[in-house]
Amino acid sequence: MSEFKLLIGGKLVDGAKFSPVLNPATEESVTDCPRGSEGQLNEAVAAAKAAFPGWSATPIDERKKVVNAIADAIEANADDLARILTQEQGKPIGDATMEVYGTAAFFRYFTSLDLPVKVIEDSEGKYVEAHRRPLGVIGAIVPWNFPMILMAFKLPPALISGNTVVLKPAPTTPLTSLKLGELIKDIVPAGVVNIIADENDLGAPLTAHPDVRKISFTGSTATGSKVMEGAAGLLKRITLELGGNDAGIVLGNVDPKEAAPKLFQSAFQNSGQVCIAMKRLYVHDSIYDEMCDELANIANNTIVGDGLEQGTQLGPLQNKMQYEKVWDLIEDARKSGKIIAGGEKVEGKGYFIRPTIVRDIEDGSRLVDEEQFGPVLPVIRYSDADDAVSRANASDYGLGGSIWSSSNDDAYDLALKMESGSVWINKHADLAPNIPFGGARFSGLGTELGEEGLLEFTQLKVINMAR
Repeated sequence: MSEFKLLIGGKLVDGAKFSPVLNPATEESVTDCPRGSEGQLNEAVAAAKAAFPGWSATPIDERKKVVNAIADAIEANADDLARILTQEQGKPIGDATMEVYGTAAFFRYFTSLDLPVKVIEDSEGKYVEAHRRPLGVIGAIVPWNFPMILMAFKLPPALISGNTVVLKPAPTTPLTSLKLGELIKDIVPAGVVNIIADENDLGAPLTAHPDVRKISFTGSTATGSKVMEGAAGLLKRITLELGGNDAGIVLGNVDPKEAAPKLFQSAFQNSGQVCIAMKRLYVHDSIYDEMCDELANIANNTIVGDGLEQGTQLGPLQNKMQYEKVWDLIEDARKSGKIIAGGEKVEGKGYFIRPTIVRDIEDGSRLVDEEQFGPVLPVIRYSDADDAVSRANASDYGLGGSIWSSSNDDAYDLALKMESGSVWINKHADLAPNIPFGGARFSGLGTELGEEGLLEFTQLKVINMAR
């Protein structure tokens, strides 16, 4: 594997130290990764600050050309990036390849947007315009479940709107981001994008840095709260895309055989390590038993293994801490429900957990109330649809949810009652770069994607002129 470097001020540099990145399928080192010091973080912020005047003054069409060139570089190196992604994250190589190409598509989408001057009033005595100006240096903090695509929620809109960026990937999945730095070093003007890996010790100083004007963070609710606290002293902008405990509600008019594969995919994509994965499934009493049987059958026939091996459908959990957390929830679920698929250790190396279905479990149990972020799905029985929505809403989280029905009208009426940032009907976790995305309550603040996501990286400036 090629040597990895940090990108600071347009130069590829070694870190202050090195430590291994583990392949979660083998628990062996992929490579030694450079890790930045706080001093190097300060250098990266200083480089971004110095580059800001020139980049913000660059015409938006020229900034778009740079962002499109980044997309070109990602596509040209898709095979290499996908292989690195599978080795550090664990997902099957086909899923990794789709993530890489999806990343390029997200970059290209933001080049289709503009930030025009908006005339608010043009009257005899007054002329008022609204301008959108860049903020300055953006700190972008990316998690380990989708290192590439979630970076594309942040980097392209930040660049299109004229900001400069310090990107910090997750400590366990830094390699694709560092590889991206190598690819774009000669595409992006020096200092406009800086990429620095750490050992989980630079998030706080990046958040609190006085020259960083906004933090865009994706990760756990607990860490998001710390980010908010760190940013509060300087009243800097924040966007927080945090955890979720998404509920799916299946009405009694649904065919279990037809719906079960879609429900399974909604819950177990990326081994359940998706913020908007379906994490609780409420099924009407009339089809409950059949739905449980269908889901268990799919789980039992799913191929779990190393993402580089042909035929693998689900890879391992990404890291040991998450693996142990999910196992703890499974052990607790043995006491509060009935495991009908999975629930057993996989022999050998790697953080593997077979897809696990738990039935006859109720609200109030840990598996239902907590975010498992792994391949385990509680299936909860209900008899009244409005009661199911009330139970789905009785959560601290509010990222997403879904209604499944043969009647779109019935589903729509219930969707209006769900308290979450996104509600899907007869599907789940459908994200696209042009659709705004954000959470309610403990699931976050602000919006990513779409025109609204672009505006999050700008300052509104109103010019109000008398005539």
